[in-house]
Amino acid sequence: MNLSPDEVVYWQYGVINLNATIVFTWALMIVLAVSAKLITRRLSTSLQRSRWQNLLEIIVTSILQQIEDVGLNEPRKYLDFLGTLFLFVAAASLGTVIPGYQPPTGSLSTTAALALSVFAAVPFFGIKAQGFGNYMKSYMAPTFIMLPFNIISEISRTLALAIRLFGNMMSGGMIIGILLSLTPFLFPIVMTVLGLLTGMVQAYIFSILATVYIAAATRVRKPAPQPEAAS
Repeated sequence: MNLSPDEVVYWQYGVINLNATIVFTWALMIVLAVSAKLITRRLSTSLQRSRWQNLLEIIVTSILQQIEDVGLNEPRKYLDFLGTLFLFVAAASLGTVIPGYQPPTGSLSTTAALALSVFAAVPFFGIKAQGFGNYMKSYMAPTFIMLPFNIISEISRTLALAIRLFGNMMSGGMIIGILLSLTPFLFPIVMTVLGLLTGMVQAYIFSILATVYIAAATRVRKPAPQPEAAS
């Protein structure tokens, strides 16, 4: 039983190795890209639509609604990034039903990369919405003493994102592997189904947390109203 897909090495030359994390990450990205291309190549605006288009519209509409519910007023501006995060983590979990598949989210390097993408996206969208000066001022609100604490908060929540997703995905794989060695049929099937559910929940939580961080960064802070002068 492998604790991480990093331990499954398919090819190695010196210090360079091709492990399961790299292979399945790229395979998953290719599958998602090709699937998106095939589904969207013949979109229809009539009442007669393909099942794949209906499924795609349901997913997109649901993601847009969740983004708006969190507090982002123009959800389509963030759909590409947040939708891709959700679909990648969800697809990585759904692939566990394939024999021999190693979910790339079971590797800390993958979850760290996803968390770093959120870390970079938060100031990107924040500066885009507020401007560079106003966004940097938010780190010193309400006083400049808060600057180091806000920076530590940014770093710590990025680490929490990576470790939370990694821990949940790895623990599910470990439980399935242990049960597979003890009871080779019934319990692994039940745990696989539970693992799929857990993976979908983790995809939802990860994307929602990313949305919350971006919403906090893009929120325009209005100046406090000045008291009216006494006449």
